[in-house]
Amino acid sequence: MQNVQKGFTLIELMIVIAIVGILAAIALPAYQDYTVRAKMSEPLAALAEAKTTIAEYYSATGNLPSLAAAGINSNPDREVVASIVYTSPAAGPLLTARVKAAVIPGGGSGTALEFLLSGTTRSDRSIDWKCKPQTSGIEPKYLPANCRG
Repeated sequence: MQNVQKGFTLIELMIVIAIVGILAAIALPAYQDYTVRAKMSEPLAALAEAKTTIAEYYSATGNLPSLAAAGINSNPDREVVASIVYTSPAAGPLLTARVKAAVIPGGGSGTALEFLLSGTTRSDRSIDWKCKPQTSGIEPKYLPANCRG
């Protein structure tokens, strides 16, 4: 009578474990980058609120609002955004979301990192907003796609 093998051999199990280990070594860093990118959508959403109020004011009056007239919540109670700063230089409005440093790997617990949007006013009383890719302290791979280049 023949003995029929049941189950897996030790070498087959070791190969499967090695393959799983290699896949995990590749997938975990990619997943960590993905979670940081997902968190970086929060500053963009917070700045979208501010962009709307500034654009409405500019559309109605033809002038950029002062900090008080802009009605921007400069200290939102959010997991990622520490504060929002609005300035209106002659070149156009500038919105800065200060991101808590602990959100970015290696960001430490020191000063907050900045996520910037720059506005250009148009003659038709609209504002063209652009994300500044030279955002301080945040690696481009963590920024939303429209802010990387």
